[in-house]
Amino acid sequence: MRARSARPGPGKAGYTVLFAGVLALALLGVLVATRGAATDGPLAAGEPSGHYAEPEGVGDAAADAMASAVRIESGASGRPAARAADRGARRVEPLPPSRPLEATPREPSPAIGPLFSTEQDEPGHGCTASVVHSRQRDLLVTAAHCVYTDGFHTDIAFAPGYHDGEAPYGVWVPTSIDVDPEWMTGRDEDHDVAFLRVRQVGTDARVEDVTGAERIAFRPTADRPARVLGYPGDAERPLACQSVVRRESASQLRFDCAGLPGGTSGSPLLTDVDAGSGLGTVVGVLGGKDEGGDDETSYSSYFGDAVERLYRRATAG
Repeated sequence: MRARSARPGPGKAGYTVLFAGVLALALLGVLVATRGAATDGPLAAGEPSGHYAEPEGVGDAAADAMASAVRIESGASGRPAARAADRGARRVEPLPPSRPLEATPREPSPAIGPLFSTEQDEPGHGCTASVVHSRQRDLLVTAAHCVYTDGFHTDIAFAPGYHDGEAPYGVWVPTSIDVDPEWMTGRDEDHDVAFLRVRQVGTDARVEDVTGAERIAFRPTADRPARVLGYPGDAERPLACQSVVRRESASQLRFDCAGLPGGTSGSPLLTDVDAGSGLGTVVGVLGGKDEGGDDETSYSSYFGDAVERLYRRATAG
């Protein structure tokens, strides 16, 4: 089993993430091992429906912490990246399987970036998210275990296109987070998906207008070529791999590729990637079974009716 931690330990962004913490509990005389997201960050209960509205001051504090940890390029909020491939002719990449079938370094994509946790010595990243199209142009998708562990994590910041300590498209913090109540009550691996609406402190910019956005597909067909691009927790640049999305079960997808370590949880499974913009269609996010998979195979909760309802709820209003 590969542990994909959403909560990196103390240290600079890019240092080794602590994936499995073992705590000595003297009073109980037992050892407790955790996998997935750690629970040592600040948490909020949210609503029983799986909705959390983040207070403005909480997001402002996360943005302030990021300002001292990453370089934010001057004027980034006003410099649009490639827009979603929804105008003019598109040329879809064929996405042949990687040879060998293993993730390798790749240039960042503007609409994909790490999720940072800011309530530690210095912010570090342990999951990945991507911008997906919505009417409000402010939406991210990631894995639920990246943002909810016995409560909603309240120290999250997103840096699209991040590389080498630089946030070229600015830093974005949540205004709301939505997960399925099935995830809240039982960490149901078939509901390991979350949507975040985000803002940039001090501007009225919409993230989709700055970075472009992936499309999103519900009830996608399997056996299609796809690309995963995500950020290992101990790396300053992303890895990518191309393989085939297959059905693991009625409620899970699988993606066979080695070398996708902790930190790549929440990375998008992209089909129909535009050769010009690099933007594609999200058919899943790394998570689901075993909260991600192992060293050879990754999984995703299937984007069926439940995920579509979650998307509609997240984008309502």
